[in-house]
Amino acid sequence: MSQPPVEPPLPPPYEPPSQQPTWAAPPPSGPPPSYAPPQFGPPGYPPAFPPPPRKRRVLPVVLASLAAVLVLATAVVVPLVLTRDDDETGGGDGGSVDTTDLDAVESFDGLSNDHLTLGDTFDYPQSPPVGGQHAPVWLECGVYDEPVPEVHVVHDLEHGTTWLTYRPDDLDAAGIEQLADLLPDNGILSPYPDQEAPVVITVWGRQLALTGADDPRIPLFIAEFGAGETAPEPYASCHGGADPDDLPTPGGPVI
Repeated sequence: MSQPPVEPPLPPPYEPPSQQPTWAAPPPSGPPPSYAPPQFGPPGYPPAFPPPPRKRRVLPVVLASLAAVLVLATAVVVPLVLTRDDDETGGGDGGSVDTTDLDAVESFDGLSNDHLTLGDTFDYPQSPPVGGQHAPVWLECGVYDEPVPEVHVVHDLEHGTTWLTYRPDDLDAAGIEQLADLLPDNGILSPYPDQEAPVVITVWGRQLALTGADDPRIPLFIAEFGAGETAPEPYASCHGGADPDDLPTPGGPVI
């Protein structure tokens, strides 16, 4: 009797290995890498996609613009302020003048009060003169529309007279009238074309150059020196003086 065929034994069931083989790479850690666009063209050429432009910094541009505006404003405003200050403190023939006090009064001491011979002239170092040798006859007080002889008006200064002079080209009729209203009783007003300032006020040994008929120092000067304290004969006055038309021309024959 034949034997039934013997079946081969079945293989054991599959069991996964308990650990990964040594050749297997560990899984990557962290987020996946970002995608980079492919580079086209042969090596050495610029990338196909140029990098995005950088944003310009706005703050430095704004600061530079503000600085430029500040410099421009300074260049315009400062000269205007300086010009206004010059106008407020006086003008005349140049330079800033403080018209609030009498600091600019010039003093001349040691002046001779000797009398000249009638008809003689004298070369005074100041224009207008502030004192010195003079004619034996003085001028009558008042307002004159023509220059008066210096040697005679200096005699008035010896009597404590206040002498106001002006450049005719610098004053109109209103300005002359304004000076006449300020003239004290013991005073003389006359044009003096050769003086440097528009208006000058003089007593014996003291003189002040003025900016014009509206210079606020005119009443200050009269209040300080108008009584004639600086003169050799302060209380003699100019009243009782001569009319210039009755006087001989300085340097000419005595009539």
